[in-house]
Amino acid sequence: MRGMGNMQGMMKKMQKMQKEMMQAQEELNAREFEGAAGGGMVKITMNGQREVLGVKLDPSVVDPEDVEMLEDLLVIATNDALKKVEETTTSTMGKFTQGLNLPF
Repeated sequence: MRGMGNMQGMMKKMQKMQKEMMQAQEELNAREFEGAAGGGMVKITMNGQREVLGVKLDPSVVDPEDVEMLEDLLVIATNDALKKVEETTTSTMGKFTQGLNLPF
């Protein structure tokens, strides 16, 4: 019967870890991340769910003669914000999945 006590203890630990993971994921989803390009002239704000919340443009980058540059800066800023979301998610959620090789 000693094995049953160990099993119950392990189940309680797993439930606690699951609750902590859900809380960490909710906090990540609510957090805002900012990506920038062109020395901060283009900024993208994104949440942890990878939804774009806002775009800020310095008026000097809005040149009707060079729309391609603005498009490139938007792509760079968006990718910068996505990278920050991914890095933070990996470091935050990684402590729960350490050694398990599970996606989150």
